[in-house]
Amino acid sequence: MTEKLYRVGTIVNTHGIKGEVRVISITDFPEDRFKAGAKVYLKNKDQVTEFTVESSRPHKNFILLKFKGYDNINDVEKYVKSELFADGEEVSGLNEGEFLYKQIIGLTVIDKDLGEVGKVTEIIELGSNDVWVVKGPKYKEILLPYIDDVVKDVDIDSGVVNVEIPDGLMD
Repeated sequence: MTEKLYRVGTIVNTHGIKGEVRVISITDFPEDRFKAGAKVYLKNKDQVTEFTVESSRPHKNFILLKFKGYDNINDVEKYVKSELFADGEEVSGLNEGEFLYKQIIGLTVIDKDLGEVGKVTEIIELGSNDVWVVKGPKYKEILLPYIDDVVKDVDIDSGVVNVEIPDGLMD
């Protein structure tokens, strides 16, 4: 069992009677996180339950997961409304300009004119591009679209994101 788990989705309902669950994914690589054989975890208070994914498939806005050894709706009903976690390791190679969410959250955001504006606290997935939520002492909340015009450079090693915030994006 790994020390650090990352939230990757929420079980929102069962699907059919053969033990499948509907999951809303909040992971950057659902095809890796939920592939057959992948391990996912459910945390309840101090208890962690490990599941092995038997199969997964997209369905509408959800991912349908089937866990090994859970072959009936009665086996999985109790997990509805539970959050799923994974360790940070099961991801294929990243291309240039691709990052894991866990690498971005916590980075310091610096604008060339405004200086330090805050830290990335959350990433919201929207169809066309992600939006990075930045919070800091001067600005309550800034929603930065992850596009080339705004995010100029991401330096994971130094923990800094250089941005150019366009007029009208902040109060």
